[in-house]
Amino acid sequence: MSGFETIIRGATVVTADGLVPADLGIDSGKLVAFAPGLAGDCREEIDASGLHLFPGVIDAHVHFNEPGRAQWEGLETGSRALAAGGGTLFFDMPLNAHPPTIDRESFMLKLQAAQNKSLVDFAFWGGLVPGNLDRLEELAECGVIGFKAFMCNSGIDDFSQVDDRTLREGMKRAARLGLPVAVHAESEAMTRQLAQQYIAAGRTSVCDFLETRPVEAELEAIGRALDLAGETGCELHVVHVSCGAAIRLIAEARRRGVKVSCETCPHYLLLTAQDMERIGPMAKCAPPLRSKSEQDELWKCLLAGEIDTVGSDHSPSPPEMKQGADFFKVWGGISSVQHTLPLLLTALSDEQGRGGNARVSSSSFSVSAAERQIEHEDENEKETPCALPQSPPGLCLFARLLSEHVARRFKLPKAKGRIAVGADTDIVLVDLAQSLEIRTEDLLYRHAQTPYLRRRLQGRVVRTMLRGQTVFRDGKIVAKPLGHLVKPVK
Repeated sequence: MSGFETIIRGATVVTADGLVPADLGIDSGKLVAFAPGLAGDCREEIDASGLHLFPGVIDAHVHFNEPGRAQWEGLETGSRALAAGGGTLFFDMPLNAHPPTIDRESFMLKLQAAQNKSLVDFAFWGGLVPGNLDRLEELAECGVIGFKAFMCNSGIDDFSQVDDRTLREGMKRAARLGLPVAVHAESEAMTRQLAQQYIAAGRTSVCDFLETRPVEAELEAIGRALDLAGETGCELHVVHVSCGAAIRLIAEARRRGVKVSCETCPHYLLLTAQDMERIGPMAKCAPPLRSKSEQDELWKCLLAGEIDTVGSDHSPSPPEMKQGADFFKVWGGISSVQHTLPLLLTALSDEQGRGGNARVSSSSFSVSAAERQIEHEDENEKETPCALPQSPPGLCLFARLLSEHVARRFKLPKAKGRIAVGADTDIVLVDLAQSLEIRTEDLLYRHAQTPYLRRRLQGRVVRTMLRGQTVFRDGKIVAKPLGHLVKPVK
């Protein structure tokens, strides 16, 4: 081509396979040329010298709580914060909205709100709850990305946990519909019994709460979900896995042929139970933060390619719900969607600096297990591991975990999640040489609160582009809502 709408010049492009110095030619929102020293005229030229260009972050796990609880966050503020962190697409969870997304009517209410308010593209999870099994097909017709179920109390009155019978039948139907079931996996029987004992004894501190949500409760529920997925042939996705033992359980099930993928979150990779005691309610989540030894095991699994995606699990609330001496009563959710990529880049840098994980300095990473299992692209289109010795491997890894793997796992259109000719130009420019401190005044959430306040991060998001249009630049939102609904490709 001799002319483009936009050319991005001089970027170091980060793909799942390596780092490539190149210019990008953009036309009609698509990447139409990708080469060093790109020739041609353009209406706008962006100088990206010294910057790294990543595929836009796809966050498959957010709670923006609209309609019905927009006072907790909302699609407008949530999507703006996501864009400020390099995000171009989010999957909103069905609960916390009121009504929850459990049928066609509730889906359409959320769709209308998102079309009017979301700065970036969006997809929706449908709910799997007792009583809505006959609504799963209509949710699939609407275009949900999959079905979310809680194996324990969700904390939301209008989104009930599933019993094993409902989960089994829901998995059967999801398998027929070609959609995954995502589970919050903690044993309700175990956590409820422990909580009742501790509360009755007047033990309601941070440490007490941690003791009522043990690793064993997570492992027990994951084991049941894996058995049901193997029995039904359902594609299972285990969200916010908090410990290495759970990843190993999932890996063993994969070897048996169970179709399962898993996600972890930045807070499990950066914060520990000791941090939870220090920070207090702002760091409460479920499953809870784990010990340093469990965190180390989680990192080993991540670097070995055994974790498929990383999502923020952004779950905000009004400030008053994060206050109180009774740790069992305060809301459990962490606000972090604005800083997922910088947090992970900083965490990896810290790991390298400590020398605690020799695999961090390796020049290659495994293709994820779920990617080997779940293929929806052409059989002749194979992906290779990152294999450029001169490439910082963590950058390649996070291009996979935050973008390419998410798009592949959830069968998104080929236009999403990758930097390739013909794809949507959903990208983020990052200055890895610059650091930033997380400050209250810079947070774009409805409520300026996060457990990462005053943490210094390495790597500043300079610009985020959605389909070739800049939505965030130099600390400011610079576009009106542009979001489109993204549906899985059957």
